[in-house]
Amino acid sequence: MLPVTAEDHLNGPVAVLANSTAGRGRYSALLPRLLDGLAAAGRPIRLLTATGPAEAEAACRAAVADGAGALVAIGGDGTVHRALQAVAATDVPFGPVPAGTGNDFALDTGFPADPLAAVTVIADALRAGRTSAVDLARMTGGDGTVRWYGAVLAAGFDAIVNERANRMRWPRGPRRYDLAILVELARLRPRRYTLRLDGVPHELDAVLVAVGNCPTYGGGMRICPDADPTDGLLDVVVAGRVNRRTLIRVKPRIYQGTHVSHPLVRSFRARTVELTAEGITTYADGERSLGLPVTVSAVPGALRLLR
Repeated sequence: MLPVTAEDHLNGPVAVLANSTAGRGRYSALLPRLLDGLAAAGRPIRLLTATGPAEAEAACRAAVADGAGALVAIGGDGTVHRALQAVAATDVPFGPVPAGTGNDFALDTGFPADPLAAVTVIADALRAGRTSAVDLARMTGGDGTVRWYGAVLAAGFDAIVNERANRMRWPRGPRRYDLAILVELARLRPRRYTLRLDGVPHELDAVLVAVGNCPTYGGGMRICPDADPTDGLLDVVVAGRVNRRTLIRVKPRIYQGTHVSHPLVRSFRARTVELTAEGITTYADGERSLGLPVTVSAVPGALRLLR
């Protein structure tokens, strides 16, 4: 088999990963119109098939390896996260179509919230051969595993809640997450973290740690309000020794990004973040990711967006 060249990617089909269950399925009926909108760019469309997140990621990697000219992800942040693993640090352009419960990466990088409008932007960029470079965050685990993310890495209370919710078998739906929050609030305690920011160590006790390439996570929560995916830096937001009452009072402020003014919240900025703590599994773009310790690096221009 001959190696895939840059010219192959330039002329290759547009691979499309569509998550029919994203956004609780409310956009699934739109899929034919979204595919027609992409086809209007005059490029062949190849719809990828997958029955779960691992298969979706494998399908994206295979499409890129086979010479796809672009990759489009129709879904939420989880779908985008799987697709990013295939196109990060390549010359294959990418278009996110926000059609999930949380669409933070797409919205934070300038795409319209309406899926049909986002497809129009992507199709116009395909037709014109236009791309815009943005940064991605590259995670390296203690065993050398490398993962990429676009929005935010959660490594504190929110990650712990996600981990508990994923272990629960009852109740189903959003109430499971609500119950997980109540359980973990009852167990809330600061944990000892070691942060190395561009090599400078910081020892601290915290209940919430987030490392942002973009400002938002969780469907519009501005956890790292000053993060900019074009500045070559990561924003780190840490909530220190916060008790249950304070966390409940401060958490709604995250939607406006005003939580960073609280005296127990600290913000940092660095190119490389080394993060260590006991018993934490991180969540990146809302997806279960690597256990601590991890090293996170901002990689400037690692993604070519179709806009």
